[in-house]
Amino acid sequence: MRKNIVAGNWKMNKTLQEGLALATELNAALAGSELNCDVVIGTPYIHLASVSAAIDTTKIGVAAQNCANKASGAYTGEISVSMIKSTGAKYVILGHSERREYYAETSAILNEKVALTLAEGLTPIYCCGEALEVRNANQQNAYVKNQLEETVFNLSADDFQKIVIAYEPIWAIGTGVTASTEQAQDTLAYIRTIIAEKFGQEIAEGTSILYGGSCNAKNAAELFSQPDIDGGLIGGASLKVEDFKAIIDAF
Repeated sequence: MRKNIVAGNWKMNKTLQEGLALATELNAALAGSELNCDVVIGTPYIHLASVSAAIDTTKIGVAAQNCANKASGAYTGEISVSMIKSTGAKYVILGHSERREYYAETSAILNEKVALTLAEGLTPIYCCGEALEVRNANQQNAYVKNQLEETVFNLSADDFQKIVIAYEPIWAIGTGVTASTEQAQDTLAYIRTIIAEKFGQEIAEGTSILYGGSCNAKNAAELFSQPDIDGGLIGGASLKVEDFKAIIDAF
């Protein structure tokens, strides 16, 4: 079922103590509120268990920002999906542009991560999106289609319905530049069209597709008013409760 979702990605920010304080503050701010969207916070690994235990997880979902592409074994420093699940987290952010660019994550690796996440019953928030030179060449649709075809379009229809898509124009992440509402809507509408071509219109209409490119308290309401934008994957604005709550309240 298609849901409105506001998901925060803390990235590599906040000590354990600071993160726990932030999550607790957000939990208090949302207590007693009737929300019009699902709320998710993507924390560093070390926060997952403490944050899950400290908040109302019926109101706020917890996400890992990544996972290993192996189930277990001699992979020093890696964190498996089963470990993530054991903390109480329900989501895993996969394929973020920073993981692709800085850590050379390929489609083959991401296929493994998606499969392991689904096998553990967690929800992948799967990222796609183009760099500035691709956008300037007006090749963004072909680029995003290829990203999806190499990965999540390999899933069965049943499994595809268990994922969330997040479109993140790389040129609008942390730059202060935001895709115009029209640009964001057009690309998300295109993504929904190619999902329909692959899996059928019913599944396409049921897929939550988020926008992840410098969405903030000022532009969230306009972005979320668009027919194909089902929420946001929020970076910096998720690190301040006042800002993050304003985005949540934009629905």
